[in-house]
Amino acid sequence: MRACDGSIEVYFPNDPVVAAEIRRAVESVGLPALALRIQPGGETLVNVETIFHTQAPEFRHSTVLLGQAVEIAATPARFTWHHGDGTTQTTSTPGAPYPSTAVTHRYSRVAAGLSPRVDVGYRVSYRVNGGPEQQIDQLITAPGPAAALAVVEAAPVVVAP
Repeated sequence: MRACDGSIEVYFPNDPVVAAEIRRAVESVGLPALALRIQPGGETLVNVETIFHTQAPEFRHSTVLLGQAVEIAATPARFTWHHGDGTTQTTSTPGAPYPSTAVTHRYSRVAAGLSPRVDVGYRVSYRVNGGPEQQIDQLITAPGPAAALAVVEAAPVVVAP
């Protein structure tokens, strides 16, 4: 297609080869690995709900692929919470701090040195030369960094009246 200024604008609507190139470009640039936030932080109790959450902003990046200007937008769409005890949970929400209980986990035994994390699946869309927005069919996952957590047991205390 020829633009008004005489330059040639090239669009690649629904071209799987272009989508694969964009996917490779996104993976090479890297999507943000989101930090896991835990409440209470650093240490929690056996059999008490532990709250997990993260901040999940949209990611934008511009690049040139195959000689064409490409704008990429990645929106967090799936969160896989790795609790550090071998269990996982998947949600479509980034959770929220207390008093929200949108994403919680209850540890069943004492454990030191757990490394919980959140992996984020991004829905990626792109525009080639300002053309129509298109989406990559599959989510692209960015593994999150591990946090440190210990699960302890509270000692009961008897108080005389």
